[in-house]
Amino acid sequence: MKISNPFRSLTKFETALWIASVLVVIGSAFVSGTSGILNMIASLIGVTALIFVAKGFVIGQILTVVFSVFYGIISYHFAYYGEMITYLCMSAPMALMSVISWVKHPYKDSSEVEVSHLTKKKLIIMTVLSLTVTIIFYFILKALGTANLIVSTISVTTSFIAVFFTFLRSPYYALGYAANDIVLIVLWILASIEDISYISMVACFVMFLFNDLYGYYNWRRMRKRQENS
Repeated sequence: MKISNPFRSLTKFETALWIASVLVVIGSAFVSGTSGILNMIASLIGVTALIFVAKGFVIGQILTVVFSVFYGIISYHFAYYGEMITYLCMSAPMALMSVISWVKHPYKDSSEVEVSHLTKKKLIIMTVLSLTVTIIFYFILKALGTANLIVSTISVTTSFIAVFFTFLRSPYYALGYAANDIVLIVLWILASIEDISYISMVACFVMFLFNDLYGYYNWRRMRKRQENS
């Protein structure tokens, strides 16, 4: 896989989307105050990771690993144990596995990953594993006294689906993350009602949603272009 400066390959729209994401995150950090600095750092890493994941660049997955660690710490502080466990024990390891998978499957020796196709077998495996993970995590999170249990459990399910599709190099990873973004927007709005410093996390996942929707659009373009060539 070819390694190059990923920022140079961004289109004008992608650059504008990244800059807008950064400005929204920083602006929300000022609103939330100095106690939200860690949240802001995590959010900046997150939006940067997503724009490169949307391009199919492995650097996006590397940044996702870093974001997962930061986000796990933030979730622990608000007793969102489901988020903490999900990102530290599932999202981070799966992102690391995705790094390996993407490096092994470049598109024609470029910086771009080769987009794959889903099979019925893979979908069945994903469905069974998703249901299993949901049931197991529900009882684990309940035992831990997780805040907003139902929403946190749904977040685990959507996160698992997203990371599974990411590992498989499927455009549907973006729809999984988009669904997870919506759940997390609700989750952090609830947290912000109690502590305004978490408003930066709301802004983070709002921008994540825009980035993931673009990611789905761009990956479909990538797949079509790769197939046609």
